[in-house]
Amino acid sequence: MRRLINNPYDVVEEMLEGFCKAHDKHVKLLENDGRVVVYKKAPVKNKVGIIIGGGSGHEPLFLGYVGENFADAAVIGNINTSPSPEHCYNAVKAVDAGRGCLYLYGNYAGDVMNFDMGAEMAAADGIRVETVLVTDDVASSPNIRDRRGIAGDFFVFKIAGAKAATGADLDEVKAAAIKANNNTRTMGVALAAATHPSTGKPMFELEEGFMEIGMGIHGEPGVRRGKLQEADKVVDEIMNHILPDLPFNKGDEVAVLVNSLGATPLMDLHICFRRVAQILEQNKIKIYRSFVGPYATTMDMVGMSITLMKLDNELKELLDYPCDTPYCVIK
Repeated sequence: MRRLINNPYDVVEEMLEGFCKAHDKHVKLLENDGRVVVYKKAPVKNKVGIIIGGGSGHEPLFLGYVGENFADAAVIGNINTSPSPEHCYNAVKAVDAGRGCLYLYGNYAGDVMNFDMGAEMAAADGIRVETVLVTDDVASSPNIRDRRGIAGDFFVFKIAGAKAATGADLDEVKAAAIKANNNTRTMGVALAAATHPSTGKPMFELEEGFMEIGMGIHGEPGVRRGKLQEADKVVDEIMNHILPDLPFNKGDEVAVLVNSLGATPLMDLHICFRRVAQILEQNKIKIYRSFVGPYATTMDMVGMSITLMKLDNELKELLDYPCDTPYCVIK
């Protein structure tokens, strides 16, 4: 196992301790709950609380996006495992400023169950909590409601956090998050598995020299497995799935994210982005804003994903809205 860790069963706690020490100008660990990372200025007066979260191992998702005008708290579970309902509830108690809170997370059964229980606990205290599930993964289901949330989390979280920062009420913030999700599509490719620190073994089997188009961030099945191809051919195949799914049309403006799943270097990502840009230009779709790098990973997994969010004036304004977090700064 090529990992720099100590006791494999302490990786989440030690990671959280290190993260909060490294970024102590932005965040802190909740005093009574070591699995909740909180914005240092939370609760923010007269603002809807934005709470994101899920399993660890996807850094900088989720904790890296806690900060000014983004998320107020991130609830962190074990590796690829939902946080408990108590953690979800404690996050609400920590950031609610009297205007309610919005839960945002990827559509996975364990997360849905535990965050829903956290919302019920908060409701018993008279705190309103709403939820928006991210369902951007085109490969995971023909039915959008059943899709997984992957790198598109970043765009949905950004839009919701910005809308909350404008002073919008809970219904308005939820509506903006739903709009962002409805206009976001992602598909990825895996080239090699991540190593699980507690076992020291790959999280799934993928023969060297092969790839799987559409594989999920936990190793969920994709749409096709075959021999590794050139970058342009891989991007072409992914874009052939993404573009017709919304669909994206001539004259649209989009935000683009080319995301590393953990071990894929920036060189490769920019080669892929080059091809994405060519395809969009051929389809007369304008790139409004671009993001390239590790935004939603699975530890040392080799692969990348492409996300497009179709924009209107509201989404452009919210995407551009200033924010300051450890892993996203927009001025």
